[in-house]
Amino acid sequence: MSAPATVIGLVEAGASRLADAGVAFGHGTANAFDEAAWLVLWSLRLPLDDLDSVAERPVSPADAARAEALIGQRIATRKPAAYLTREAWLQGVPFYIDERAIVPRSFIAELLADGSIDPWLGEHTRRVLDLCTGNGSLAVLAAMTYPDVVVDASDLSSEALEVAAINVTKHGLDERITLIRSDGLADVRAPYDLVLCNPPYVNAGSMAGLPAEYRAEPELALHGGADGMDFVRRLIGQAAACMSDHAVLVLEIGNERPHFEAAFPRLEVVWLSTSAGDDQVVLIERDNLPQ
Repeated sequence: MSAPATVIGLVEAGASRLADAGVAFGHGTANAFDEAAWLVLWSLRLPLDDLDSVAERPVSPADAARAEALIGQRIATRKPAAYLTREAWLQGVPFYIDERAIVPRSFIAELLADGSIDPWLGEHTRRVLDLCTGNGSLAVLAAMTYPDVVVDASDLSSEALEVAAINVTKHGLDERITLIRSDGLADVRAPYDLVLCNPPYVNAGSMAGLPAEYRAEPELALHGGADGMDFVRRLIGQAAACMSDHAVLVLEIGNERPHFEAAFPRLEVVWLSTSAGDDQVVLIERDNLPQ
């Protein structure tokens, strides 16, 4: 009789299957082992952040089959793991997610958590806008980080806002976060003291080469036009009118810094450091925006 499966055995076998299948990562994990750990631990209803303490735990044949089936589903569908588990974590906070919204992974979450934005904030910081909110994760994290602020979370997608509503209620923030359907800044309730935005910024060439996992997400949340800057151009041109005197805009542009600098060669910005480097997120003071 063969020995019963263990948690770590399932993770290692799952990692091999994922690697052999050539699935793409980047929606919460960066490699096959971490992705397999997430899927196995989730399927076994074990804490996602403590593999070491349960690694050698025996797993029943039925539970092992359930974990193996989830790995198989990940390979067959090429959907991000978060869409299969209906859960994504950002800065240690769990969020509901499904195919109606992009999987939350903004580096702005790091900046909220580590206080990088705080030097530009103060007693005047009372009203926050999370533009292109998606599933509402940045709005929730901003409300958690700054207990004295109220947050408007806006998106063009009514479906994404349905997902955001789930997360606002999940975290008990219905009284502090207002969801608004708006095409960019058209229907928001300005002025704001802090604007957070993780917009669609992927350029056309990069969109064409995206793996299936990214194509499973709403294109509206990713595609930023030929150079990725279509939405950003509109935002930069309109933002000052929606901001208070000492407000700042925190804008994620991902790997599009060359296109951003080509589009705004004279715009004075501050590049903020994240785990992905110093060229993913910019902070722009209102006075430096076109007036």
